Amino acid sequence: MANQFQFIAIEGVIGAGKTALANLLSERHQARMILEEFEENPFLERFYKDRKRYAFQTQLAFLASRFKQQQQIHTQDLFHEFVISDYIFEKDRIFARLNLDEDELGLYDSIFQLMLSISAKPDLVIYLQSSVERLMQNIRIRGREFERDLSEGYLREVSEAYNHYFYHYTQTPLMIINSTEIDFVGNPDHLAYIEEQIFEKPIRAYTQLHIAP
Repeated sequence: MANQFQFIAIEGVIGAGKTALANLLSERHQARMILEEFEENPFLERFYKDRKRYAFQTQLAFLASRFKQQQQIHTQDLFHEFVISDYIFEKDRIFARLNLDEDELGLYDSIFQLMLSISAKPDLVIYLQSSVERLMQNIRIRGREFERDLSEGYLREVSEAYNHYFYHYTQTPLMIINSTEIDFVGNPDHLAYIEEQIFEKPIRAYTQLHIAP
């Protein structure tokens, strides 16, 4: 398959399958993979238990980690043709607006805007859109200890914030995949269908994949 991209970023709410799809595509297309280091955030488990108290610390820890990873995207790699990431840098602000109070958001934004100006820009963003029920099911199945206190109410808030963000997204070409319908992990035909849309079709400003092949 031909490749017209240098950097593909995959996005979606917690449990949508971002890392799974990134892994599959990177293995099949010799891409260098950059994955979000959520397990290294020392505040995340405490945030799920006490959202208000630990939101600011959690957000700054994620911001610093994600910015550090952004620098890796700019480095050359002789062994891989392109980069696949399981997040976009701008996703950090989705969570900041959802979780921080006005004063915290003002301080956060002063740092975020400086980092955003030198962060890597994807050639394509893939947004995995899913129902909250499917997200909760996926989270229960993978059984991560630090996600045990994640509530359905919070997940619904995050899902609505993501949908609003990508409804207005214009920064790069955007592909939306309904991951409630498409099983790219368990069905090879579904994965092949997604690969065809990414690598064999001309790049377009906006593409929706809602119906499984």
